[in-house]
Amino acid sequence: MPFDVQLVSPERLVFSGEADMVIARTTNGDIGFQPGHIPFVGVLTPERLKINLSDGTTREVAVHSGFVEVSADHVTVLSDIAEMAEDIDVARAQAALGRAEAALASDSSDVKAKAARRRAQVRIQVAETVSGAAH
Repeated sequence: MPFDVQLVSPERLVFSGEADMVIARTTNGDIGFQPGHIPFVGVLTPERLKINLSDGTTREVAVHSGFVEVSADHVTVLSDIAEMAEDIDVARAQAALGRAEAALASDSSDVKAKAARRRAQVRIQVAETVSGAAH
């Protein structure tokens, strides 16, 4: 039996549907949730979130920070920034990656540039799933 998944950002409801599994990266590592999971709350890190839908398809989302809350019958993801693969502007993500790498070439300890690079990398990785270039 599938469970309900809600992915919410401050601007909108990014995704709502039924899934058989959600895979996320928390500060403690990757974790998968299935219906009947014990209650869980975790802090998300910038990474792709995979939602295995009840119809057998998979949706991928670029999640840049936030929280995941799980109960036996639902998963709620609250994220400052969350983008479905098909909504990502790849050219913009590549430009952001270039800017971040240029900043890091000047100062390899630039924390903001490292975070910007990771966000751009995640966006590009997730966007590639739409074109079938990566999984």
